[in-house]
This record gives sequence, C-alpha cells and structure tokens, in this order.
Amino acid sequence: MVKLNKIYTRTGDYGETSLVNGHRVSKHSLRPSAFGSVDELNSILGVCRLHTAAMSEPQYDDMLARIQNDLFDLGADLATPENENRRDGDLRITDAQVNRLEDEIDRMNADLAPLTSFVLPGGAAAAAYIHLARAQARRAEREMTELATQEVVGEPAMQFINRLSDHLFVMARHINNIEGSDVLWQPGMNA
Repeated sequence: MVKLNKIYTRTGDYGETSLVNGHRVSKHSLRPSAFGSVDELNSILGVCRLHTAAMSEPQYDDMLARIQNDLFDLGADLATPENENRRDGDLRITDAQVNRLEDEIDRMNADLAPLTSFVLPGGAAAAAYIHLARAQARRAEREMTELATQEVVGEPAMQFINRLSDHLFVMARHINNIEGSDVLWQPGMNA
C-alpha cells in the first residue's frame, strides 16, 4: 500500500518527475502527460459523482466509484514503463476490467432506443458532467496512443480507455433516459 507522510518533496521543482521504477523524466514528456490526463479524468468523475450520488438509482455512482479506482490502476500502469526493469508485481490494467466495462455498456445500452442523430452534451446535470468526463477520456486516449507510438503501452490499458469513453457516453444517455432527455444535434439548424 501507499503511505504518504510528506506531501511536498521538492524533487519536482526543476520540471522532472519520478516514474514508479524511479526513473526521472520531464513532467511534459508523453508518459506524464498521459497519466496526467487520466488524473484529470478521475477528478472530473469526482464532480460527476456529486450528481450521481444524489440520484435515486445508486447504480451510476457505484459504476463511477469502480471506474475511479480503475483509473488509479491505469495511472499506475502508465507510470510503470514496460521495459527490462519491469517487476512481476507491477500494477497493470487487466482484461477483467475491460470486460466489466463492456458488460456494463451492454446492460445500459439494452434499455436505450437507437440513436437518430448525434448527441450533444447536456440533458440532466449528471449526464452533462459525464459527457465532460467522456471528452476527457478521449483526450487521455489520444495521449496514450501518442505515447504508444514511442513506447510500449499495454493492450488492456489501451482497450480500457477506449471502452471507458463509450461507457461514459452510454451512461449519460441512460441517465438522460431516466432524468431528462438526450439533446440531439440538428444539422444546419442555425444556418
């Protein structure tokens, strides 16, 4: 387990940070950018949970709580390069985490009517914030795919972030199905 007694260390004062293996890298390099975007996503999900916790159906908050924990796993995965220094105990995203997201997507999507247009972020407050999280998940995915062009990123990690944005999209639609309604794009409406 992690034990943090002192929050500031001064080791990052000159623009570098440590990876899990102790290797120092620039804070603006691809790996810290990727796990930083994952951290931003986790923070946005904390705001989402302010809204889902107040809903009459606890399933959304329960799913987001699991996802937040998984995002810490993903951050640890990204902060631990796949190289010759890899240890057996290094935390990695697993196929089971990806499969759980897929199962939850399928369950929620089964209750929804097929889309007739693209969905604009909005509707119920919880759904609108979840759409914000979805957009941040896509940013994290872009940064992870950029990192993967130069270094190895585990396949389950890449699958997880891709499924997560789909999961959040379907969750926002599912909430809007109960609490409000989807806001549909009307092409050329203001032309």
